[in-house]
Amino acid sequence: MKKGTIWIIIIAIIALLVMWFIRINNRMVEAQEQTVQAWAQVENVYQRRADLIPNLVNTVKGAADFEKGTLEAVIEARSRATSVTVDPTNLTEESMAAFQSAQDDLGKSLGRLMAVVENYPELKANQNFLELQAQLEGTENRIAVERRTFNQVVQAYNVLIRKFPNSIVAGMRNFETKAYFEAAEGAETPPVVQF
Repeated sequence: MKKGTIWIIIIAIIALLVMWFIRINNRMVEAQEQTVQAWAQVENVYQRRADLIPNLVNTVKGAADFEKGTLEAVIEARSRATSVTVDPTNLTEESMAAFQSAQDDLGKSLGRLMAVVENYPELKANQNFLELQAQLEGTENRIAVERRTFNQVVQAYNVLIRKFPNSIVAGMRNFETKAYFEAAEGAETPPVVQF
């Protein structure tokens, strides 16, 4: 073989490797951005829930002799839940656990509020309360859908960066796996309903 032909082959191989590297890197960047977007949507629906709570609390406050401690617990849980922020570019298990714990506490407080409401027939008949309750139920469904979507996007991203030979590019470019939403501890145990 001629010396010129060998150089052309070497340059062609290097060009192919560079194009492959760029293509894989761009796919990883796109997948990473999808995780950020999916996380933003999760935060969006959690924010919707947080925004509904003051209206719900004000409606419930109007009920005579309503348990003040229950309302204060909801307000405090909302404050904690809205103060925990997660950097979507650094979704670690620890940051996700802290966020999820605050959101779970808020959900439990809302659950206690709804249980106490059962003792107030005039409140259960209040149209504003019924509308807010329906909106909260819809928001809880949206949260479940967005969390599932987020986990699917994170799975696709994590698989992409961990597959060989993509893992070589991921290691060179510092792409790291993202954490999933996980069920709250004890979620596998059904609640006990007693009458």
